[in-house]
Amino acid sequence: MKGQLSFGMITDATTMGSVKSAGLSILLLSFLFYIADSYPNIDMGCEECKLGMNNLFSRDRPVYQCMGCCFSRAYPTPLTAMTKMEIPKNITSEATCCVAKDYYEIEVYGIRVRNHTDCHCSTCYYHKI
Repeated sequence: MKGQLSFGMITDATTMGSVKSAGLSILLLSFLFYIADSYPNIDMGCEECKLGMNNLFSRDRPVYQCMGCCFSRAYPTPLTAMTKMEIPKNITSEATCCVAKDYYEIEVYGIRVRNHTDCHCSTCYYHKI
């Protein structure tokens, strides 16, 4: 019986292969976590709502305008609201924009520009210069 394998040898080999496979999977997963953790922190979204200098108009004096992101979400449209819609849609979204709470107007190169002094998240309006 020199050329025959016993049942114990087959299960030992199978177990050893499974352990090697699991070890390799853990090693690969650890490597991927290492790469993800060491990758530079890049802002995937945008910053919070705050004043930022407008470089286009800030030649003679600084001009500040509101920049950044605010709250936004989407959710299933309630049935009562959907029955009242002309064109029913399954998803309803809400959003607020970063807008000026207070501002004063200045003139830069003959153009009237709003110099924002305070920002907050509020109803989205069309932004004018």
